[in-house]
Amino acid sequence: MSLTNVGVGAAETAGLDVPVAADKNIHGRSPTQIAFDRLRKDKVAVVSFVLVVFFVLVAVFAPLLTRAFGVEVDGGDPSEDLDIFAFPIIGPPDNAFTWDAPLGLAPSSGDDNLAEWFYGARTSLEVAAAATIGSTVLGIVIGLVAGFSRGWLDRIITFVIDVFLSFPFLLGALALAPILVNRFATDAAALDKAQFVSLVLILTFFGWMYLARLIRGEVLSLREREFIQAARAIGVPTRAILFKELLPNLVAPIVVSISLGLPAYVTAEAGLAYLGIGLTGRPSWGQTINRASPYFESYPLYLWAPVVGIMVLVVALNLLGDSIRDALDPKTRR
Repeated sequence: MSLTNVGVGAAETAGLDVPVAADKNIHGRSPTQIAFDRLRKDKVAVVSFVLVVFFVLVAVFAPLLTRAFGVEVDGGDPSEDLDIFAFPIIGPPDNAFTWDAPLGLAPSSGDDNLAEWFYGARTSLEVAAAATIGSTVLGIVIGLVAGFSRGWLDRIITFVIDVFLSFPFLLGALALAPILVNRFATDAAALDKAQFVSLVLILTFFGWMYLARLIRGEVLSLREREFIQAARAIGVPTRAILFKELLPNLVAPIVVSISLGLPAYVTAEAGLAYLGIGLTGRPSWGQTINRASPYFESYPLYLWAPVVGIMVLVVALNLLGDSIRDALDPKTRR
């Protein structure tokens, strides 16, 4: 028997606590693994994620869903019977809830509201995703350059950011939309694509500043760290420092910015579509709300369907963004 075993046995005989050797199979967890574990345990995050996935699936499989429910966007023709307001009377009895048209038919056009709801989700998420990608890329590049540079370049970029932040979004969108559409719409067939590109450019044009300012602030702190100073001392190119040294350390704020930017763009797209600045050639929740407003008292479901869709999607995205932010912050306790 070794002296170690004798010592342990004597300590156990004397009733003393003996430290147990650490399990060699225990492994440390990365910050990403910790964040995912916290998200899985967060019930709000799980429910929000399920709702977001539901809307994404609706948007992706909108054509299949319309065939499965037996509905089409062009569901019929407007009725020749007019109500007291001279609006066409069309739609199922009792404001929908029939097998043929579960959400009814649009009074002014005869379009099926359920099919428009499916394709409206696709339009909102397509525009929001494209605008989020554009503003994120632009904000990252400008924020990295502004934060890492010194002197006049940083001051100019900061001034430009302040100018863009002070400019009214709605006024700018109303002014730029017809200009951009006329610029890109070379013929009638290209109108839908021109409207999509114009809307994404407008949202990107007025959305990149927030992430750029956030990235600039983070880079101002990171550029004084030892690993950045060492990279500069050994002659690492500036581009490599920006995108290989600094950018990996900015993943957390970028992910949070994306998760919080998506619902903002969904709301912005619906608001602009309500005002007529949108994709007129395809269904949109904002356009449906615009057309449904005169029928609210007689046909409330026509208005409530897109309103509830926007509310649920935006709330789910916001709650998921808050949960991601809390999961990536080790100091947060929920």
